Amino acid sequence: VQLQASGGGLVQAGGSLRLSCAVSGSIFSTYIMGWFRQAPGKQRELVARITSGGIINYADSVKGRFTISRDNAKNTVYLQMNSLKPEDTAVYFCAAGGSYSYTLPPQYLYWGQGTLVTVSS
Repeated sequence: VQLQASGGGLVQAGGSLRLSCAVSGSIFSTYIMGWFRQAPGKQRELVARITSGGIINYADSVKGRFTISRDNAKNTVYLQMNSLKPEDTAVYFCAAGGSYSYTLPPQYLYWGQGTLVTVSS
């Protein structure tokens, strides 16, 4: 299974970005998909998660600003990020896992390479 994340970049505070993660090599629709982020000196944290059935969870810090979605026909998961803040600056990773995959990185089986999001103030 291979995950390819894209869409990161530099944006001013208040701006928007849309991250994409294309998955190949397996049955995408069966996986729980997550977006994580890791800022310098900090632990990797869950940003958002979407199950195969469309159940969604968000970190409190992004609720109301970020939206996760998936397109099973395209084997792709998205993260729409609006009202970005400087504290959203991090490397963002997509991950795929099974039914036990919830908030912790070790619960996910496969990882993309990460895409850098930088929000300037």
